[in-house]
Amino acid sequence: MSASPPPPRPVATSPAALSQGHLLLRSWRFAVVLVLGFASGLPLALTGQAMQAWLSLEGIDVATIGFLSLVGLPYTFKFLWAPLMDRFDLPWLGRRRGWLVLSQLALAGALLAMAATPPKHAVQAFALLAVLVAFLSATQDVVIDAYGTDLLPGAERGMGSSLKVLGYRLAMILSGGVALIWTDPANALVGAAAGAGAAWSWPQVYRLMALIMLGAAALSAVALPRLPEPPPSDGVARQDVIGFAAVVAAVAVGYLVTDRAFGPAASALLGPLLEGTALTPLLRQRWTDLLALLAGIAFTLPLAAWAARRARFATLLSGLANYFAQPGAWAFLAFVVLYKLGDAFAGSLMTPFLLKSMAYGSAEVGVVNKVIGLWLTIGGALLGGALMLRLGLWRALFLFGLLQAASNLGFWWLAVNGRGVLPGLTVPAFDWGVLHLAQPTAVDGGLLMVIAFENLSGGMGTAAFVAFLMSLTSQRFSATQYALLSAFASVGRVWVGPLAGVLAESIGWPTFFLVSTAAALPALAMIWRLRATVQALEPDAARA
Repeated sequence: MSASPPPPRPVATSPAALSQGHLLLRSWRFAVVLVLGFASGLPLALTGQAMQAWLSLEGIDVATIGFLSLVGLPYTFKFLWAPLMDRFDLPWLGRRRGWLVLSQLALAGALLAMAATPPKHAVQAFALLAVLVAFLSATQDVVIDAYGTDLLPGAERGMGSSLKVLGYRLAMILSGGVALIWTDPANALVGAAAGAGAAWSWPQVYRLMALIMLGAAALSAVALPRLPEPPPSDGVARQDVIGFAAVVAAVAVGYLVTDRAFGPAASALLGPLLEGTALTPLLRQRWTDLLALLAGIAFTLPLAAWAARRARFATLLSGLANYFAQPGAWAFLAFVVLYKLGDAFAGSLMTPFLLKSMAYGSAEVGVVNKVIGLWLTIGGALLGGALMLRLGLWRALFLFGLLQAASNLGFWWLAVNGRGVLPGLTVPAFDWGVLHLAQPTAVDGGLLMVIAFENLSGGMGTAAFVAFLMSLTSQRFSATQYALLSAFASVGRVWVGPLAGVLAESIGWPTFFLVSTAAALPALAMIWRLRATVQALEPDAARA
């Protein structure tokens, strides 16, 4: 009997070929994270400081602009619908990508609608569209955070996070900095498509940002790697839908109660007390609105929590229970809100302060506060990350928090001394294709100094703060818990706007910035008391 032929030998793959293939896949993943970071950062300024600049140029008062910062509320509640995106996926595009493409297409449509709505003549409709943009942007953030976590292996997450922040900041330079330069008629700063000598209008800017979001949706649909499919949905998943609907209903009830009951009650309570003051009728109304808002929050949040428990919103409740089971959970949550509170106070009305009170030009603010400032924030984040290797988490949080508080005094100095105190510099004319400066532009030295210090210290504080948030999350519930913590971290940025607006109008800018400095001190006191607990979160130095 003849012997059977030997089995075919496997084709050997050289180590060099394996290494090259691995490098290509890793580069692809990093490029994807960079692009997604850009898509995540683009809408933020369009409902924040860019929108404030538009409203300021339209002549909207500072107190009203402060209240319109509440359009960012969805960022503080995104943990409520994050579990649904863990449980369910849309058809055709696979895990995460369906939600991502849908949110980006919807963002493009909402930005086009904002561009077609004049804020001066339709403030309410404009504000509702801005809320929609913020909701869709927060939804996109949830999907991007989860997609990046699923896509990157553990060894690549450090570099991936840095690239995501880089893309995020580059987008903010475009939508919050370059956009201000494009819209400055005094310095004839234009984009290439606008035509030489003509400044862009804000509707044109928003239409361009909508087109960029359309491009991001196309890339998400065709260029993103597919993720493994999740297990089939079960009864708990269906219960999550019911739970989310119950929470939405509770929030709707809270809104109606605030509008129909707390508003009139606040007017009846504060009206007589403010009648004899020197405040204008509009500012008295803003203080009344603020009291009604606080009462509505105090009513709505417990109602939503009760609805989630009654409807057994399983994924949300399990993720929250897991977080609150760790030592110091409540203190950590309070610290998450307070750590950026001083920065939030100072930054909530920075654009109206610089444009209206200090009378800087849009181009000057765009170049210094947005372009140079955001690059300094990136540099501060990199410097903070490097210093953390030697300082550790607790010392970095305390030291960088102290620098953040001190940076607010720079704005106090600017409000007291005005412009022209320090020698400045002149930005020469340039033409970069997408950006054109027809003539040299003077930059105030005091503005440059204050913005440089604020952005460097803010970037360092952000680096330590993000590391702290990551150390608090459990891998099993990372999407829900990180959405919760990042939502609470944005509370200051969103919620202090109404109070900041009425305070600035009532007490003046110098005193307002002193108050913002004082608002940073409770976090420093908390981190001092939590020293041992925070140090327990730090990785072992020898293993690191």
